[in-house]
Amino acid sequence: MICLLIQPIHPSGIKILTDAGLEVRQASAATKDVVALEIVDATAAITRNAGLDRTAMLAATKLRVLGNHGTGYDPVDVDCANEIGLPIIYTPDANVQSVAEHAICQMFTIAKRVREADRAVREGRFDYRYARDFHELAGMTLAIIGFGRIGRRTAEIAKRAFGMRILVYSPNVDVAAIADAGAERCADLDSAIREADIVSLHQRLTPQTKGIFNRARLFAMKKDAMLVNTARGALIDTDALIEAVASGHLRGAAMDVFDQEPLPADHRYLRVEGIFLTPHIGGATEEALERTAVETATQVVGVLKGRRPEYLVNPQVWDRRRR
Repeated sequence: MICLLIQPIHPSGIKILTDAGLEVRQASAATKDVVALEIVDATAAITRNAGLDRTAMLAATKLRVLGNHGTGYDPVDVDCANEIGLPIIYTPDANVQSVAEHAICQMFTIAKRVREADRAVREGRFDYRYARDFHELAGMTLAIIGFGRIGRRTAEIAKRAFGMRILVYSPNVDVAAIADAGAERCADLDSAIREADIVSLHQRLTPQTKGIFNRARLFAMKKDAMLVNTARGALIDTDALIEAVASGHLRGAAMDVFDQEPLPADHRYLRVEGIFLTPHIGGATEEALERTAVETATQVVGVLKGRRPEYLVNPQVWDRRRR
């Protein structure tokens, strides 16, 4: 049996696969055309943010399970997987702490002008310390948009460590669960962002949420507010964010995710000083990568041995899955 790694995973995960008797092959490239050619003989495949499209799935007639390394699976053609009876496993818990920490890091970076301060020291401008443009997170109001595992953990850190007031917009989450977390539920997105000093995005990307942070919403945020995004880049209208930051309406924004990854060398974000950029590293700590790889590999092996996994994206296919 062959397991194709569409993108690299931690060695601990590879060991679990090889110990189970799988031959592990690394795709020569994560592009759709290459994967469609190299997946043909695979019994299992593991992907990260590259996903897996219909062409590759249909070419992989021996494929019995797809491992989605992480919590976001929007790049995977789930509809096609459902049609052909392909179980997709994922790991909704493994990177929660790391991504939540990164969201807090983004907040610090903007509030305390960390990047600008570093540059000032390197350029011999030590008087930058008198700029009076630095703020504490303590006491600020934080709007969490999407109260899943990562959103909840981010809220918990912000509330316990900094005494922040937490607003939540997440229509599918029970009101009691939000209250139990010490947060306040907002009935609509606009009321949440109007009150917030910081808005942190944790929504899934769907046709309904794509571009949900458009010009009107960004300019409805408080003057000098901050926007941080560890969810999906396409939640935000690129041109609108650039305008909101460059005009000074927003204090700044931090993006760890983008509508195109890798970020093209000529992308417009690169020309905007007030947008802090990181290369999708929220869940890329050593600890999170190992946990995610181990959980992914363990579930992949379990499916191949006939065991129903703990985390199935499409549980409805289990009884009619490929064997």
